[in-house]
Amino acid sequence: MGLATTDFDFVRELVFREAGIVLEPGKEYLVEARLTGLSRGNGNLSIEEMVRRMRASTIEPLRRKVVDAMTTNETSFFRDGVPFEVLRTGVLPDLIAKRAASKTLNVWCAASSSGQEPYTIAMTMVDAFPELLHWKINFIASDLSQEMLDRCKLGKYSQLEVNRGLPAKLLVKYFTKQGLEWQVIDKLRNMIEFREINLLQTWPIMPALDLVFIRNVLIYFDMNTKKKILERARRLMKPDGYLFLGGAETTLNLDDSFERTLAGTAGCYRLRPPIVGAKAA
Repeated sequence: MGLATTDFDFVRELVFREAGIVLEPGKEYLVEARLTGLSRGNGNLSIEEMVRRMRASTIEPLRRKVVDAMTTNETSFFRDGVPFEVLRTGVLPDLIAKRAASKTLNVWCAASSSGQEPYTIAMTMVDAFPELLHWKINFIASDLSQEMLDRCKLGKYSQLEVNRGLPAKLLVKYFTKQGLEWQVIDKLRNMIEFREINLLQTWPIMPALDLVFIRNVLIYFDMNTKKKILERARRLMKPDGYLFLGGAETTLNLDDSFERTLAGTAGCYRLRPPIVGAKAA
């Protein structure tokens, strides 16, 4: 029979309102597949019954589970490769030189999913620059899903997950075998503070940021939401900080305050320097 149009519209409006994710007409199959999986953990309720209950009540747990189910959590260690090479060879050397006096770095990894990206960043930092272990690293990683954050904090990954993108030498160095899984060592897990942050809602107070990662997130938002997120990120960044976006994302036609820097495929941006001598209109 398929997903009823009215049920699809209810779910797409809920997901847009709560997470900013745009589900275009034609994505009914995706909603049906995700919610069918969710129903198995909720007494095998039908999708129609789940929607009926959500319509009848604003009870948070079920609505939240539906939003979480519709949030894409596809990720891997060292995803796309190039951004982390640019981080290691260009961005970190520049920031370390500029922050040598304070020995402090402020990092935010938004939409951390199940944790592979923030742990990739942490490994890149301390493996290439072990002196950073003696710096003050304020590293926040966030997601809107508490379920994902719980996974992040635990830092446990299956053999399949560590096989995806993680070099063997880093697996041996920064993970310990726990039964059939691999767990990130305490030194790395203790570097990162995992927090629940919804990019559409109020952002918490954070220190002025040297590094911001909002990778593979903007592609799910409409134009206005993208602009708002980039503007808010810009206001949190230090003038010489760096922003990393996904390979299919850009600030072009969204926020002219940013300019692409370093390797073009890295999705790395900096704030444009102010024009010296420019006069106000």
